[in-house]
Amino acid sequence: MKHEERKDFDKEAAQWDANPGRVKLAQDVADAMIREVSPAKGQDALDFGCGTGLVTLKLQPLVRSITGVDSSRGMLDVLASKVRDRELGNVRTQFVDLEQGGKVDGRYHLIVSSMTLHHVPDPAALIAQLAAALLPGGTLAVADLDTEDGSFHGDNTGVLHLGFDRPRVKGLFEQAGLSAVRDVTAAVVAKEIEGKGRREFPVFLIMGKK
Repeated sequence: MKHEERKDFDKEAAQWDANPGRVKLAQDVADAMIREVSPAKGQDALDFGCGTGLVTLKLQPLVRSITGVDSSRGMLDVLASKVRDRELGNVRTQFVDLEQGGKVDGRYHLIVSSMTLHHVPDPAALIAQLAAALLPGGTLAVADLDTEDGSFHGDNTGVLHLGFDRPRVKGLFEQAGLSAVRDVTAAVVAKEIEGKGRREFPVFLIMGKK
C-alpha cells in the first residue's frame, strides 16, 4: 500500500544519522558510486535528495565541488552545520521542492541520488530534469530499491513507489537522452520483518552518460 501523505523530513533531520543501518546503506551506496563512476577532482557534482549529506560528504574530497539538494530545509541545515564544523569550502546546499515546481540550478559533470526516487511523484520527470542539468559527457547515477512489497520502511508515509523495476528505470534514462545505461547492485540491506523473518532488499545503482 502506498501512502500519499508527505513525510516530515524536517522533523526527523536532527536524529537522521542516529540510525546505523541508514548510515551504512549511505556509505555502501557512496562506495558503489565511487567505484563505478570514478568522481574526479575537476568535476562539479550534485547530490539530489542529499538529506544530511551522508553521500555528499563521502564524495566531497574526490570532486572540485558538490552541491547538496533537498526539499527539506531541516536536512539541509544539518548538512550546512557539518560543512561549517569541518570547514569545507567546496560544499553548497540548494533547496528544491519538486512538488512546488522547483528545479535544480546549475550544470554538473556528475549528478547522484540515493534512496530518493521512491519519494518522488513523477520519477520520469525528475530523471529528465537531472539529465538536462548534466554537462556534455556527464554522468547520472541513481540508487534505489528493487521492487518490494512495502516491508522495507515499515512506515510507508511518503513512500510513493514500492521500489522499482530496473529495466523500467533504465528506460527512463534512455528516454531522457542518456546512453551507455547500465546497472549494478550497490548494496543489499538485511532486515528482520515482523511476521516475515529476515529479508534481504537489494539496492540498485543505475548509471547513464550524456
